[in-house]
Amino acid sequence: MKGGPKSIGMTGGMVICWSIYYAVSKVMVNLTGSPYLAGMLLRAAALLFLSIQLLAGHGFSKLFRQGKVSLILILIGVLGFLLDLFANMGYAGGALSTGTALLKTDVLMANLITVFLYKKRLYPSDWLGTAVMLAGVLMVLGLNLSQISFNPTDLFFILSAMCVTANAFVIKAAQDKYHADTDTISYYNNFVVLLLFSCSAAWAGDIRPENFGVIPGFWLLVLLGGLCQAGIYFFYYRNLKTHEVWVVKLYLLLMPVVSCFIGIVFLEEELTGQKILGILIVLLGAALILLRNRINHEENLTCADG
Repeated sequence: MKGGPKSIGMTGGMVICWSIYYAVSKVMVNLTGSPYLAGMLLRAAALLFLSIQLLAGHGFSKLFRQGKVSLILILIGVLGFLLDLFANMGYAGGALSTGTALLKTDVLMANLITVFLYKKRLYPSDWLGTAVMLAGVLMVLGLNLSQISFNPTDLFFILSAMCVTANAFVIKAAQDKYHADTDTISYYNNFVVLLLFSCSAAWAGDIRPENFGVIPGFWLLVLLGGLCQAGIYFFYYRNLKTHEVWVVKLYLLLMPVVSCFIGIVFLEEELTGQKILGILIVLLGAALILLRNRINHEENLTCADG
């Protein structure tokens, strides 16, 4: 596993951007009354920042020279839209607690695909670290598994998790196999999702004047969300390029921990004993993953000495 200050910075940037974006997205859905309109506004703002990034790096012309790879880039965008759509459909007919738990199954899916499809080895410590981090995340989120109930619409959460997982592997394939530029992938993804959110918002009749600028600072909030979405593309896609998908997915389990502190500082949420214990458990699981080479090297030495 690659380490060092740069790797830590890339991981921290990804987790922080995603945490802030998640908080802003929830606020925007409440303000606009429409997940489609909120998605359209945030992706439009992200497109602005992504365009500035490409123009500053003289990479804008690459967008029009993708050939057959453009089909894969469009697929990434479609999967990006579907993962949001399926999650929203699940929340519309199911419980928040059930959905939150089921959406975290993308971590297990990434592990299984890594082992069975890509034929790569995961150590017992990797599986233990995954289980420990998941348990800690559920505690941070305040979920009580005994109170979770299931209904047919919960299948949408599983579909969303499948799309999240599939998209990560398709993105990595576009980078490794087809040598697609990371920023080009980001731009295509955001543009396709923006287009689909815009069509959905128009079809639902959500694009109405009363849904825009409903509070002071509304557009600054949109810009903040767009900046964080652009940051997600920047950090997440670069992490996928340098790390295995399952490792990046585990890093993202740190997001609820950051979101917890954001809620405490800005939303006056309470830091309970359960959340503190959950944070410690998440960090313990993360330590098992980060020390995997040392742990398993020592195990191998022990076996060799025996």
